[in-house]
Amino acid sequence: MIKTVSTLLLALCLGGLPPLASAHTDEHLDTIKTPHQGQLRMAGAYHLELVVNDNALLVYVTDHGDQPIESKGLTATAVVVSGKDRVTVKLQPAGDNLLKGRGGFILDPKMKVTVTVKHGTETAQATFQPMKKHGQ
Repeated sequence: MIKTVSTLLLALCLGGLPPLASAHTDEHLDTIKTPHQGQLRMAGAYHLELVVNDNALLVYVTDHGDQPIESKGLTATAVVVSGKDRVTVKLQPAGDNLLKGRGGFILDPKMKVTVTVKHGTETAQATFQPMKKHGQ
């Protein structure tokens, strides 16, 4: 009897894992409407929302419960690959949960931006395709 209950509990636990594991996939995050109309990605303990416009990068930092995380004390860089160009942009804390930087890149529908955020010895990274529309 105990073995049967244990097996049943194990099966229920394992059966529940796939939906939880897929909750933070890029595909799922692309379906979420974000507060600043940017693209959302998971990076370690953070959710990062990237907004790109005219050589400016804005990264809003929240936890997995979408609560703002203070940007003071974070260091961050973004590598922008747009067309044949590759530009590194240093992101600075800009109040509340915002990291901000400027760089000489062009907006390209296929551009990719890799953001690396560091806090102490912890490093988190996420790659964005910021020109991709929600749900694509």
